[in-house]
Amino acid sequence: MLNTLRPPLYDQDSVQHMRDELVAVGFQEAGTPDAVDDAILNNPGKTVFVVINSVCGCAAGSARPGVSLALQHSVIPDKYFSVFAGQERDAIDRLRSHIKGFPPSSPAAAMFKDGELIYFMPRLEIEGRTASEISHDLMMTFEKFCSAQGPSIPPDQFEKVLYAKMCGSKIPLNKG
Repeated sequence: MLNTLRPPLYDQDSVQHMRDELVAVGFQEAGTPDAVDDAILNNPGKTVFVVINSVCGCAAGSARPGVSLALQHSVIPDKYFSVFAGQERDAIDRLRSHIKGFPPSSPAAAMFKDGELIYFMPRLEIEGRTASEISHDLMMTFEKFCSAQGPSIPPDQFEKVLYAKMCGSKIPLNKG
């Protein structure tokens, strides 16, 4: 999944738990430019929710639980993918090319339909907010644009998902 020409910025083992948080609630990882294009462009008529995962403890530490909680709503997107900033660098670049009109932002959340961006939540709308506040905004967005039945995973399984909140500056850089 990782690009060897542009290696990840952070040690893979140190960020795995951050990946696992989203995978645990049903996200698929889109780790290559082709996987990003496939997710966004090859799901006609479907709502595609993409989260830019990040090591930032302050914002991402609320974003991951917030988007996970939103997927417990009764109305959710058809598909959900994640791409990790600072890890799958080419995939992030491709994703950001689909998010026209907004500067690079991580963490962030985007929704697409028929290849078009229909919603974007940049870091500025995540930072300093609780998971509950983030999930509320996303659930309202899901109600506006989506029709798939939620939740993404059963409530008893959701209760077992653990979230990390830590400062990204303490995560070791990739050394190889």
